[in-house]
Amino acid sequence: MTISQTIRLIPRIVKYNLKVIFAGKFVWFLLAALVFFGFFMFQNAWERADINEALIYTLLFFPGVLLIFYPAVFGIQNDEDSRILEILFGIPDYRYKVWGVRLLIIYAAVFFILAAFACLATILMYPVNPFGMAAQLMFPVLFFGNLAFMFSTITRSGNGTAVIIIIISILLLIFSNMDFMRRTFWNIMLNPYAIPRNMLPVIWEGVLIKSRIFLFTGSMVWMMVGLLNLQKREKFV
Repeated sequence: MTISQTIRLIPRIVKYNLKVIFAGKFVWFLLAALVFFGFFMFQNAWERADINEALIYTLLFFPGVLLIFYPAVFGIQNDEDSRILEILFGIPDYRYKVWGVRLLIIYAAVFFILAAFACLATILMYPVNPFGMAAQLMFPVLFFGNLAFMFSTITRSGNGTAVIIIIISILLLIFSNMDFMRRTFWNIMLNPYAIPRNMLPVIWEGVLIKSRIFLFTGSMVWMMVGLLNLQKREKFV
């Protein structure tokens, strides 16, 4: 295959995978994310909260996780329900070629949706850098998304994976609100814009860098485990 043929083929591959990934219920998750974001904005405006970048990040955190929830949790089950897993396993290095591309498309789509939400927040609440805000949000989104993807390759059930991820998210939320976790880089929900008053900026910057390294490394581990699980053909067909 020549380079020109490959270039012409890429848009078709992207278009097909977008239909597979975001078909069905994703539109409802997108609408739910928009509704929750709008509700949170209205609630904080009504209560006259201190509006800044830290608040916008907090408002976008849950919609970001919600956007990644459906494609990451139900992706494998959708392939199984549509009976294309057997076909996909016939592709050499299926786990890398198919789901590697799908994950890339999923995160690119979520990034631009979050940037659009940040633009909306800029218009209605407080001026922020939409792409910078979306980039910061992608670290926890990658972490939760790849974690959900890994469990989906283990359970092979969207509903089962959803229950596991919800339980893990609740536990992480509880731990992240504990005093000894709030300012450490182990906090999955660390807000990079909420600089503690009694902490030097240089120390906070170090914590933030460690946090992003931790989240990115964890997300890569979850993704590789999930892709390796897809090598076990007999488990899925």
